Amino acid sequence: MEKPRRVAISLGDPAGIGAEVVLKALANEQVQQLVEPVLFGCRRWLLEQYHHLQSQGHHGVVDPRHVSLIDLPLGQTIGYGQASGVSGAASFAWLTAACGAVLAGECHALTTAPIAKHCWQAAGHAYGGQTERLAELAGGARASMLFTARSPQSNWRFNTLLATTHIPLRQVFQMLSPSLVQHQLTVLASFCGQYCEEPVLKVAGLNPHAGEAGHLGREECDWLEPCLKSWQALHANCTVLGPEPPDTCWLDAGQAWRGGGHAADGYLALYHDQGLIPTKLIAFDEAVNTTLGLPFIRTSPDHGTAFSLAGQGLAREGSMVAALLAAAELGPIAMAQI
Repeated sequence: MEKPRRVAISLGDPAGIGAEVVLKALANEQVQQLVEPVLFGCRRWLLEQYHHLQSQGHHGVVDPRHVSLIDLPLGQTIGYGQASGVSGAASFAWLTAACGAVLAGECHALTTAPIAKHCWQAAGHAYGGQTERLAELAGGARASMLFTARSPQSNWRFNTLLATTHIPLRQVFQMLSPSLVQHQLTVLASFCGQYCEEPVLKVAGLNPHAGEAGHLGREECDWLEPCLKSWQALHANCTVLGPEPPDTCWLDAGQAWRGGGHAADGYLALYHDQGLIPTKLIAFDEAVNTTLGLPFIRTSPDHGTAFSLAGQGLAREGSMVAALLAAAELGPIAMAQI
């Protein structure tokens, strides 16, 4: 058996479900075979989380005393669901330390539990999310947000890349440009090229029905279609389709996920919710948020902090299991490229 990959795990917002899903995921047999975890968080708090889960009858969790942990203590007690600037400061510090360990070569990859952006803001950290902070720590890298999942029915890998990420919808029109779309297509093609020699990529349109020949918006006609044609001319080993009507762009992905027929190898969404809605509908428990463009692989579950569930023992660990397995699988590829 291949030696387990050393993965740094930041434990997310301490008021949320991060500790719960991590402790449950680390008990997964496949994770234990492939991942050597290094946790970044508060030891006392994590032990309290463990004992609380035990008291609820959740015995399929890992005892944190048997896991490598970098202790970054909380300054004060944080209750379940009590999100604040204090919890935001903790998750920010834990992420920063975990990233530093990966950049120093002490770990192969990074997996992050969910944080709350408004808690970061309350703590004085003005970032769109973890992706933007990681890009800064990596020296201003141009990071891209990919959601990837492997179907348990067909073993097909489902990939959706976002052209724009955590910005208000009104800013999407200002951010999008031919150069941005072409860059993201190249990133997506490179990732998909690890699994197939001639990847097929689909690009969603910006407007309803992809503009319907200009009747519902002219962005597709004026620049998106020419942009895709010029990119295609320079990448003969790929096939790019689109701009596709956003409401049908992912239909073949849903069918392939269930084992029925062929689909594209990668999908490019032009804004956050356009890509996340079909991804979560198709593969919520298996989807993994993967940051590309860094000098290492970073993965994260595709759900949030779920403050309303914290402390109840009801959080499902499936996406965290998938995130850890993806970190083990993709981490060596990224390290080889440094």
